[in-house]
Amino acid sequence: MSEFLDITWWGNPIGRWLAAAGIAVAVYLAASVFAKVGARRLAALTHRTRTEVDDLVAEILGKTKAGILLLVAVYAGSLSLILPERLSLVLRHAAFIAAILQVGIWLAGGFAAAVEIYRKRTIEVDPASATGVTAIGYIGRVVIWALVLLLALDNLAVDVTALVASLGIGGIAVALAVQSILGDLFASLSIVFDKPFVIGDFLRIGEYTGAVENIGIKTTRLRSLSGEQLVFTNSDLLGSRIQNFGRMYERRAAFSLGVTYDTPREKLARIPGMVREAIEAEEGVRFDRAHFKEYGAYALNIEAVYYVLSPNYVEYLDIQQRINLEIHRKFEEEGIEFAFPTQVLYVNPGQGTVPGQGTVPAQAG
Repeated sequence: MSEFLDITWWGNPIGRWLAAAGIAVAVYLAASVFAKVGARRLAALTHRTRTEVDDLVAEILGKTKAGILLLVAVYAGSLSLILPERLSLVLRHAAFIAAILQVGIWLAGGFAAAVEIYRKRTIEVDPASATGVTAIGYIGRVVIWALVLLLALDNLAVDVTALVASLGIGGIAVALAVQSILGDLFASLSIVFDKPFVIGDFLRIGEYTGAVENIGIKTTRLRSLSGEQLVFTNSDLLGSRIQNFGRMYERRAAFSLGVTYDTPREKLARIPGMVREAIEAEEGVRFDRAHFKEYGAYALNIEAVYYVLSPNYVEYLDIQQRINLEIHRKFEEEGIEFAFPTQVLYVNPGQGTVPGQGTVPAQAG
């Protein structure tokens, strides 16, 4: 057995190779068990605690990659061997890049999980802040992976300073080629920080209406009342006139009533007061005005304005219906008739003679 262990392969005895393999297996198993068992224990613990730290740590550990652990374990085992300088250098660079790649996965995953936890916590209280947090999460992940890339290139002896400078020059040409995409990107940042609307707001954009579902880097998606999804590019969206019903605090209701011309003047004078009583009898309503406005073509017109102190459209319609029914009841009690389009035709009883046709009734006038 000792003779077998003394056999040399690539300048190392078989015994040393076995020891290196044992080290690699031990490192891999230890790291895998730590990651898997730790993630499983923390996942079970999350159901018994209210803190979100254990959720975050479990999310991070769950993103551990077995292939990266294997590569790092192989490098750890190779440290006990005498290898050619070039091979040793390749293994060292590969292990370093694998390690910073795993760190990048942990950081990006942890950052995304933290952002999502914060977004869920704040979206019900302040949807505008939740939208901004989503954009910050995206920017944060870009920064993390940019740093990982720069560290990997620096480890490979690439001149990072010259690379960044050349990217700056090339970035100008790329920006010109993708200016429409960059326009949408900057428009999305404008939406996030200026907050003309947030997720959940109901918008009218030209002839389209819908509730905001998602604000992305290039597009914003709305869900229309009929169910389909409406997709707008961010630059086109900001170039349009937007009506944001989500920022509405109250709804204005203006209506006109027409009563017949034979309504007595005393009753006509009381109509604005009746309308006011019907409006002020409702809770959550602010009366504005009610007046005998004008003599119409076939009616005496009364105009009234009030405000419903709620942006809810269904509640607005319910209040409007109750007010209309109350006005109708008051008019019935007072014997006031609503006007509708009518025309009175006066016929001249005299007769005219049309030569060659005898006598015919005169035309109405």
